[in-house]
Amino acid sequence: MTPPPAAAARLDSAPLPFPEKNSTARKAPARADRPFKGIALVLASTVFLGTSDVTAKYLSATLPSIEITWIRFLVFALIMTPAMMPGSPLFAMQTGRLGLHLLRGATILGSSLFFISGLRFLPIAEASATGFVAPLFVTALSIIFLGEKVGLRRWIATAVGLIGVLIILRPGTGAFHPAAFFPLVSALAWACTLIITRMMSGTERAITVMAYSSIVGLCILSALVPFVWVTPTLHDIAFGILIGVASTAGQWIVVLAFRYADASVLAPFSYTQLLWVSVLGFFIFGEVPDAYTITGAAFIVASGLYTAHRERVRRSQLLSVSGEPSPNA
Repeated sequence: MTPPPAAAARLDSAPLPFPEKNSTARKAPARADRPFKGIALVLASTVFLGTSDVTAKYLSATLPSIEITWIRFLVFALIMTPAMMPGSPLFAMQTGRLGLHLLRGATILGSSLFFISGLRFLPIAEASATGFVAPLFVTALSIIFLGEKVGLRRWIATAVGLIGVLIILRPGTGAFHPAAFFPLVSALAWACTLIITRMMSGTERAITVMAYSSIVGLCILSALVPFVWVTPTLHDIAFGILIGVASTAGQWIVVLAFRYADASVLAPFSYTQLLWVSVLGFFIFGEVPDAYTITGAAFIVASGLYTAHRERVRRSQLLSVSGEPSPNA
């Protein structure tokens, strides 16, 4: 239910020169060149994120998507409580970019909610593979919001990824399900999340970003959940807590992983999330990915890997121009 770590490739970019509105804000820890540690962390994150996805699909048979997402954000907010408590050593609510935090919280909520809504109707491997198109949306959005220039090769990679989506969804055929749009909208919302995160890079710590995201998501969902409320059983509550813990842990591990290696190094390993959800989907739901899903996923993965590679090249060029040494040189 949390977008794939491969989509975080854009977070590996050199920060753009946005003005800092709070000169006293603490910055994120410096990067270190320890690729094997980064790879190990990404592999661990896919286990947590895949478990969260599968559990969300399991709960979707008994609880509405909004309620599942509400439980997830409730657990998320409880985990982040120490960061919200004044006087706590982890207090991290100081920010000069409240508007961006609120907007990011709304987009990450939309990503989670639409993805869980799709899981109710779609095989988990199909929904997960479609969700991996987020980096392609980032390519297009970065032109509008970040003023980036996208070369021909990255546009070709984007087109290849979109072909993969069409292969999986097969619009216009009897195999197409309207719910297939849910993971696509989820990926678009996650791409917006990455763009906003990029805009805050260098001024906001990860714990601050996650704390505000949990608060925003919980507040919005708390206003919506009474309209769809279904009293959960203890069984449902236990699995809801599992979703919240697993997804929060997965997100945090991804943040840590990108401190130790570039996206181009980590991206191939982040795609193992597709393997985890496919295996779990088979044993729990009896779902076997068809040839279209496997072929389309191959197109999307290839496109994502090339996009991550081009991002590394772009980042190296930016660092070279600024004279700043690359942490992974």
